[in-house]
Amino acid sequence: QVQLVESGGGLVQAGGSLRLSCTASGDTFNRYAMGWFRQAPGKEREFVAAISWAGATKSYGDSVKGRFTISRDNLKKTVALEMNSLKPEDTARYYCAAGGNGEYRGSSYYTSDLKYTYWGQGTQVTVSP
Repeated sequence: QVQLVESGGGLVQAGGSLRLSCTASGDTFNRYAMGWFRQAPGKEREFVAAISWAGATKSYGDSVKGRFTISRDNLKKTVALEMNSLKPEDTARYYCAAGGNGEYRGSSYYTSDLKYTYWGQGTQVTVSP
């Protein structure tokens, strides 16, 4: 079992930055790949970023490449999402997820929400024009 708690969301103007953080508790954190997804009202959940168990590989959704950066600290059991050059279309609820217990695959394997077992409650990000 893994419990995930996101923080760091808020309201920001277009062009601004935010840093989301996700803190894990429970099972051994470094056995899991970690991901960030987002969902806006009326839209499907969208892949944002994934990072492999040791942080060696990272993958990003096309809409955030070059603007967002995912990172993890296995000692602190945290995963972060640094978001720069934010756009109004980035407005959504952002979810942290853990998956692939003991699989030790690269991040590109974890771009689908079906690959994740545990989810946080999410944190809201709103970007004003």
